[in-house]
Amino acid sequence: MADITQLPPTAPTPPVNLAPDYDEAYAVAPGWKLMWWRFTKHRLAVICLILFAPIIMIALLPEFFAVGDPEQTFTRDSYIPPPTLRLIDENGAFYLHVNRLEGQRNPQTLRMEWAENTEAKIVIGLFQRGFEYRLLGFIPTDIHLLGIWNADEFDSDQRLLIMGTDRLGRDLWSRLMYGTRISLSIGLVGMLFSLTFGVLFGGISGYFGGTIDLVIQRIIELLQSLPQIPLWLALSAALPQEWTSLQIYFAISVILSIFGWTTLGREVRGRFLALREEDFVVAARLAGASQMRVILRHMVPAMTSHIIATASLAVPAMILSETALSFLGLGLRPPVISWGVLLQEGQNVQSVALAPWVLTPGVLVIAVVLILNIVGDGLRDAADPYKN
Repeated sequence: MADITQLPPTAPTPPVNLAPDYDEAYAVAPGWKLMWWRFTKHRLAVICLILFAPIIMIALLPEFFAVGDPEQTFTRDSYIPPPTLRLIDENGAFYLHVNRLEGQRNPQTLRMEWAENTEAKIVIGLFQRGFEYRLLGFIPTDIHLLGIWNADEFDSDQRLLIMGTDRLGRDLWSRLMYGTRISLSIGLVGMLFSLTFGVLFGGISGYFGGTIDLVIQRIIELLQSLPQIPLWLALSAALPQEWTSLQIYFAISVILSIFGWTTLGREVRGRFLALREEDFVVAARLAGASQMRVILRHMVPAMTSHIIATASLAVPAMILSETALSFLGLGLRPPVISWGVLLQEGQNVQSVALAPWVLTPGVLVIAVVLILNIVGDGLRDAADPYKN
């Protein structure tokens, strides 16, 4: 019999890698981080999110980006065209400037005709002094991003008009900066109202069911069946004329949210109908958790990603609604400045023919809505748990 002590030693068995592609960081990451990782794979949505960052800065600090008082009128400067921004002058010097515009009335048509004077240049500098304002509402300052370099050397009537003027000679660039704050905030406030109503009534409808579900669903169907424009007409006409701009602002936000929550409400109801039978919800109820705790601490967080994606898509819809209402004269009213109020200048065909630059706010509306829709589409794909 062979001696077993003389047998060759057995090579150790290498460990079996049961999950060669297993990523520990991915497995332990919270839901919001997984959503962000999926969102970064959407290249176009990331680019649009970066493009939206300066728009947010303008909405927060419109006074800083404005170059003049948006309410100051100069009737003799009506419909001045936008000057051409130049970086190189005739001598080859490199600096940002525009040629001064000089007007002369046409003796035949009696229209003001504006031409650039190449001998008189307006040098544009960064962080220049201008009209006084309060940064973020409480910091007094007069520094602006753009302004006339060494403005003291020019006469007091000299103005920097980046985008021209409207029929009252008001600086269109500064009015556009101020309008960005109002229009974006209307969209955000309306979205918050809509989100609150949708989650609240949709959650109650899906969680309790029965008669409550029946009543809420009939209300949703009634609101969705009503034509929006005639109802906007009625609700806007019902607003008292003596209301302040702030009161009208919140009233318009509520009017927009009345129609904005119905779609989200039905989506939340469907999700709650499925979630209320899940094991973690049943376990929470058996543990003695109250109904509000079950809804707010267990069911709503389970669909947070979906709510975020829906909210991001609701903001551009709110912006378009406010713009349409204000354009028709049913929304915000002057002296409030919003994109819709600025587009009221485009109702006059003669004004558009003489000054097509008054439609510039419409271009910004299209760009912002397109950017937000792409970002919302990326968030929706990132929130989908079945999408790789």
